[in-house]
Amino acid sequence: MARSTPSIQRPPFIAAPLAAARRLSRWAWKAVVRLALLIVLLALLGDGRIRDTSLRAQVTALARPHLFDYVGWEIDALWAKAREALLGAGPYLDEDEARAQVVDYFALLDQARQIEAGIEAVYTDPAVDDPAAEASALSAERDALRARLAERQPLVESILESQVSAVLADEGFGLLGQVLPPVSMHVTPVPTLLVVSPRDRIEFAVDLNLDALPVDEREALEARIDRELGVSSLVVPLGGLSMYPSMVVETASIARAVEVTAHEWAHHYLFFYPLGWEYTRQAETRILNETAATFFGREVALKVMARYYPDVPPPVYPSFRAPPAPPAGDESPSRDSDAPGPFDYAQELNLTRVQVDFLLGQGMVEAAETVMEYRRREFVRHGYAIRKLNQAYFAFYGGYQGEPGAGGADPIGPGLEELRALSPDLRAWMGTVRAITTRAELLAALDAARG
Repeated sequence: MARSTPSIQRPPFIAAPLAAARRLSRWAWKAVVRLALLIVLLALLGDGRIRDTSLRAQVTALARPHLFDYVGWEIDALWAKAREALLGAGPYLDEDEARAQVVDYFALLDQARQIEAGIEAVYTDPAVDDPAAEASALSAERDALRARLAERQPLVESILESQVSAVLADEGFGLLGQVLPPVSMHVTPVPTLLVVSPRDRIEFAVDLNLDALPVDEREALEARIDRELGVSSLVVPLGGLSMYPSMVVETASIARAVEVTAHEWAHHYLFFYPLGWEYTRQAETRILNETAATFFGREVALKVMARYYPDVPPPVYPSFRAPPAPPAGDESPSRDSDAPGPFDYAQELNLTRVQVDFLLGQGMVEAAETVMEYRRREFVRHGYAIRKLNQAYFAFYGGYQGEPGAGGADPIGPGLEELRALSPDLRAWMGTVRAITTRAELLAALDAARG
C-alpha cells in the first residue's frame, strides 16, 4: 500500500494571512496581465474612436470654423413662414393687389441696393477723409428702406409662392388642386459653397456649405486646403439652396427670384424620383439633376412673368441651339475676314474646358493649370471677373449646363434642352427626366424622342 504523505498543519494565525497573500498575488497577476493586454489593444486600436480619414473628413476639419448653421436657419425660417401663414394678408389680396405689392417691393429693393452701392463707393474713395460722416445721410435712408422691406418680405414671399404654384398647377403638377410638395421659399443671405476637386481630374469630390465669407477669408481657406491636401478648391456664391423652405438669394429682379424658387422646387419634386434619390451617388446624376432644375426654373419663370407681370421685360436665357443665321445678300454686314471677332465668353470657356480635359487626360496636370491661369487672365482682360479658374471651378459650374461654357463637350446640357424641345409640355419632359440618372439613359431617351 502506498504510504500517504502527512500534511503539515499550520496554526490558524499563519494559514489565514498566507491564503490572503496568495489571493492578492493572483489578483495582482491578473491585473498586470489585463493591463498589459489593454496596453497592447490601445497600441493597435488607438483610443477606440473611429477616425474618418476620407477627403471629406479632412476638408471638414479644415473648414469647421466656417460651416453654415443649418439648424439655426431652419428654425428661424419655419417660424417666419408660420407667422405669415397664420397672420398674413396674402390670401385676401386679389391678383392686381398682389401684383402691385410685388412690383413695389422689388422697386424698393432696387432703390436700397443702389443706395448701398453709393455707400460702398464713399468708403472706397481715397479722397474722403471721414466716410462715416460723408455717408451718414445715405446710411439713414438705407436703414429706413431696409426696415420697410423686412416688414413686407413675408407677404411678398407668400405671393410669389402662390404665383409659382398656380403656374405649376396649370402645367400638370397639381393633385386635387394642390401642388406637391407645396412651394415654399424664403429670401435670405445664402451660404457659400466650398467645392473640392482632385488636381488630376475634374470631379465634384467634396462640397460643404459655409457662411458668407469675405474674399480674403475665401482665399486663405482655399490656399490652406490646397496646400495641406494637394487638391483644387474654390469657394463659390450660391443663388439658392433646396432646404425647406428653399433659400432664395436676395435679388432686385422678380424674374430671377421666381426662377430660383422654381429651380429649388424642382429639386424638392425630384427628391421622390430616381433622379433625386441618386443625386449624390454619381457625378453625372448630380449634373443631370442640377441642369434639369436649371431649365425647369427658367421655363417656369417665363410663364410666371408672362401671366402676372406682362409689363416687365422677360429675361432672355442662353441656349445650346444654333443662333439664327445672319441676313443674306447686301444686308450682311461687311467685315475684314482677318480681323478678330468679338470675345464670346461662353465659347471661350467651353474651349478652355475641352483643352483642360485633354491635358488632364494625358496626365499633364501642371500644363492644364498653366492654361487655366492664362485663360483666366484673358477673361479678366475682357471684363469677366473670374477670381480663380481651376479644377474645382469646372467641377462646380460644369454641373449647371444651362448654356454652353463650363460643361465643355458634355452632352447633358444640349441633350436635356433638345429633349425638352421634343416633349409636348413641361410635365411630360419632367416625367421622362425624373427617371434618368446617367448620360447613357439620357442619350437613349433622346434617341427614342427623335423617333
